[in-house]
Amino acid sequence: MTTTNTDNMQVIYQHPEALLDTTTHYCPGCTHGVAHRLVAEVMDEMNLRQNSIGVASVGCSVFTYNYFDFDFVEAPHGRAPAMATGIKRVHPDRIVLTYQGDGDMISIGTGEITHAAARGENITVIFINNANYGMTGGQMAPTTLPGQKTTSSPKGRDVEQAGYPIRASEMLATLDGAGYIARRSLHDPKNIRLAKKAIRTAFETQVRGLGFSMVELLSTCPTNWHLSPVDATHWLEENMIPYYPLGDYKVHPALKDLKF
Repeated sequence: MTTTNTDNMQVIYQHPEALLDTTTHYCPGCTHGVAHRLVAEVMDEMNLRQNSIGVASVGCSVFTYNYFDFDFVEAPHGRAPAMATGIKRVHPDRIVLTYQGDGDMISIGTGEITHAAARGENITVIFINNANYGMTGGQMAPTTLPGQKTTSSPKGRDVEQAGYPIRASEMLATLDGAGYIARRSLHDPKNIRLAKKAIRTAFETQVRGLGFSMVELLSTCPTNWHLSPVDATHWLEENMIPYYPLGDYKVHPALKDLKF
């Protein structure tokens, strides 16, 4: 019989307290789960969980409130920034975040997100960009790439008819009320680590009262892209990143001293 001495073992990872230990409804290979874990880890590390209120959008993330272990509300489609604005103004001492997809935030909710950023609302937005309407069957979204095939653009997105994809990070970064705007990707370990740093910076922006913050996360949708989970990560890297370059698009000067 072999015994293992655990006295010198070190715990290198624990399930985040801010994330419930439950099965999610997401499709296999979808990186919503990765985004959830990153948000939960940051909230635990910054000790924000007991003082936070989340706003769930309508879309693939509609059941987000079932997965995080802190207060959450559900917003009408596209209206998460408006609800977050009201909550933050009534409870300015709380950390308020929205978790939104591309259909919710940059289609029906374009006006809401734009004006929340323009007003400099001190909220944090986690924006999942998977280039399609994932919840309703994979139709063309405002973020669908030129030529990309979807259920409503079977021959590929025709920019002459449907226009060009909206680059939300670049657009919102032009607004004076924005304190931190960044785009990251969830397709490999290196970029996942960078995404976590961006999420932490976004919450730090809110903690310091520096205005609106948003992290756009390029995410996979293997089911609607008709790809395996592995092939979906390669497709994201090869097709989405060239159109949606990664990086910080706006960083408030007061954040320059951040080191983590």
